[in-house]
Amino acid sequence: MSESRISKRIAAIAESATLKVDAKAKALKAQGKDVISFAAGEPDFATPAHIVEAALAAVRDPKNHRYTPAAGLPELREAIALKTKTDSGTEVSATQVTVTNGGKQAVYQAFAVILDPGDEVLVPTPYWTTYPEAIKLAGGKQVDVFAGSDKDYKVTVDQLEAAYNKNTKALLMCSPSNPTGAVYTKQEILDIGNWVASKPNLWVVSDEIYQNLTYDGAYAHSITELVPEIADRTIMVNGVAKTYAMTGWRLGWMVSPVDAAKAANNLQSHLTSNVSNISQRAGIAALTGDQAPVKDMLLAFDRRRQLAVNELNRIPGLVTPMPKGAFYVYADVSGLLGKSYQGVMLNNSLELADFALEKAEVAMVPGEAFGPSGYLRLSYALGDDQLLEGIQRLQKLFS
Repeated sequence: MSESRISKRIAAIAESATLKVDAKAKALKAQGKDVISFAAGEPDFATPAHIVEAALAAVRDPKNHRYTPAAGLPELREAIALKTKTDSGTEVSATQVTVTNGGKQAVYQAFAVILDPGDEVLVPTPYWTTYPEAIKLAGGKQVDVFAGSDKDYKVTVDQLEAAYNKNTKALLMCSPSNPTGAVYTKQEILDIGNWVASKPNLWVVSDEIYQNLTYDGAYAHSITELVPEIADRTIMVNGVAKTYAMTGWRLGWMVSPVDAAKAANNLQSHLTSNVSNISQRAGIAALTGDQAPVKDMLLAFDRRRQLAVNELNRIPGLVTPMPKGAFYVYADVSGLLGKSYQGVMLNNSLELADFALEKAEVAMVPGEAFGPSGYLRLSYALGDDQLLEGIQRLQKLFS
């Protein structure tokens, strides 16, 4: 089938780089290869038992076998509004909540609701791979604002101001960050929020899906918590996938001003109708039930985070800042490039990632998926033994 048979809009979408690498790793495993994959941002833990039990009970209740409101179950929307007040420091009503099929749909709908063709979105870089495609699908243009390892991957107000122009419609914020794990400080968020407040027509899309995964006393401040006057032009996206080990349940949400929420609900009513009622019932149990399993998972992530950074930084020429959140490390591998290993010259991080997969059977996502070359993202949301074994293979490969 020729590409001309497919719409230009859809043909221009790039496959998710993280899922592509993960799929390749799984295919190699199926062939008997001993591949260790740092690719997918997916906790290795089972979904907590009380959440699973809530879903089993929901399956047996006939009321969950029917359509429910497109915006989500009222009980879940209330629980999300309470979480937003508790964790994001922002008072919202349930009418501002749209329950979505995972965080990705929330991101897509957020941009679809506010962007017109030609509108620009300031995107701190490195960025999650789905942002560019969601912005393009909405007719917008992404404007990268880059901060490297020397800045702990965090952009400044001066950088944002330099990138701002009359076409700028929105600023994307993601703290803790995917792919870097960077967490903006309270003052940094306050400064950026005050800058946004000085731009009367500028929206903020705040991706907060990792907000409960922070370390070393860091706290993921929401921009609306610190600068509440911009709440009427801020859309917060979130979900249960990362915090509760529920990636496969496909349950996310967006919290937005009433007019944006109404527009998103209208879009969703045609796009997907309601989210699976079983997943929604599980989501209620996740948000309102026992939080002890979350704390246990966080302790494990913290242990793995420190192990990953300490071991990676033993590789000469590789620099990995200690992340304060999420479950990723973002290694600066520029010191490894332009060199030959086992007779192979590595010119960029894409070549380096392919080389590591072929020679050491270690799967990582190259920086090209998140912005500039010269970096590798490794998820440490996998077992401790595999984590150490994978990094030791890299140490041997690049020694």
